[in-house]
Amino acid sequence: MVSDFIKNILVVGAGSFVGGAARYLVSLAMKGVSKGFPWATLAVNLVGCFLIGLLWGLFSKNGAEGSNWALFLTVGLCGGFTTFSTFSKEALVMLQSGNVWGFAGYVTISVIAGIALVALGYFLVR
Repeated sequence: MVSDFIKNILVVGAGSFVGGAARYLVSLAMKGVSKGFPWATLAVNLVGCFLIGLLWGLFSKNGAEGSNWALFLTVGLCGGFTTFSTFSKEALVMLQSGNVWGFAGYVTISVIAGIALVALGYFLVR
């Protein structure tokens, strides 16, 4: 139904707003700490991974993976806070399902191609 689709988009968008704002606040709070190393990004990524793991476990334990709260907190909030948490959860799902080659390929390609594409984009406009 179209209205459910729009509602889900709004729920995810609201969570993304909260997550993105929280990420920005963490970067401001850690501005003095991040001298030569991206401590704020590392902190956000690690906290986001732990948080999405807790939430995923909680929602799957209660059979509520598709609920509004699950969408708001995992896809929205954690996704807005850090997409690294989603990447990590997806990689773990592949590993848990026995898809070791898919896991290895996903992690390797994501990291190496991600860095290479950032460099390519940067050098294309420089």
